[in-house]
Amino acid sequence: MTGIAHQGNHIAFGTYALQALDHSWITSRQIEAGRKVLVQNARRTGKIWVRIFPSKPVTIRPTETRMGRGKGAVAFWVAVVQPGRIIYEISGVTEQMAKEAITIASSKMPVRTKFISLK
Repeated sequence: MTGIAHQGNHIAFGTYALQALDHSWITSRQIEAGRKVLVQNARRTGKIWVRIFPSKPVTIRPTETRMGRGKGAVAFWVAVVQPGRIIYEISGVTEQMAKEAITIASSKMPVRTKFISLK
């Protein structure tokens, strides 16, 4: 993967955001784990936006299968993320709460990230 994100690289909805710094595939399970962390830490006062969607299917062939038997079943879905892409946005919470929540959510991601603020 090469290049940087030309779309989705600025804060559009919220006040605070989590931005990717590397290329990566982020699975739907990882996206959901980060979303759950943000929801728990927002405590009904904040609003959360998930800015990526897992639209790429990844297939895996069964083990010990000979060549020529087809492609294989879809194992999981991924979102292709480039540097600069906003992953999550949050608003309606204090900066300290947002920073804590986004720090925990970033630990669920397979990519280096940074916390950015609109202010």
